Amino acid sequence: MSNEVIWLGFACINFILIVAAYKLFGKYGLFTWIAMGTILANIQVVKMVELFGLTATLGNIMFGTLFLATDALNEKYGIKDARRSVFIGFFTLISMVIIMQVALQFIEADDGTVQHALETIFGLMPRIALASLTAYLISQLLDVYLFQKIKEAFPSDKLLFVRNLGSTMISQLIDSLIFVPIAFIGIVSATDLWQIIFTTYIIKLLVAALDTPFIYLMKRIQPLNI
Repeated sequence: MSNEVIWLGFACINFILIVAAYKLFGKYGLFTWIAMGTILANIQVVKMVELFGLTATLGNIMFGTLFLATDALNEKYGIKDARRSVFIGFFTLISMVIIMQVALQFIEADDGTVQHALETIFGLMPRIALASLTAYLISQLLDVYLFQKIKEAFPSDKLLFVRNLGSTMISQLIDSLIFVPIAFIGIVSATDLWQIIFTTYIIKLLVAALDTPFIYLMKRIQPLNI
């Protein structure tokens, strides 16, 4: 099975799960998704994959769902809850980095086989996290701000896609321009660095386009709040 087929299926799974989280738990489901998503996205991003003839990081779908979640919160609950969700994600990521860096310091038993795998994933995490924390906080707060401003200019429910895509297109560009250099400069060549920035942004735009039907669905959903 090709990466492209897996990627499209993976995107659908992510979108369906975030809608389910909102249906079951309302805005608290979205808060939880953002906390979980910041962790998973920063683990996935260390894996490079070929998609549609481009080299990109794997975490783009999960990162994209974070913007979907904040846009949905902004649309249905207002800018205060959207901003709160950004800071929840920020705190979650900081906590994960601290906890896992301490966990790596434990000496593994003689017959242990896990330490190397954990170091492979979380050994890069301080640098990845620095890049992600910086890019995440700036781009997400920008997304929340832009979404609200676009909503004031285009308040119609029919134009929800304008708010969703407009805010995401700009904030995701800023996210890529901040995250990729901090995370990968000195690790990959300058040519590859710009390629990753370009391809990451293009794929993030594709994710934003794919998530548009789901934000309309979330707009209409009445959560169970179980």
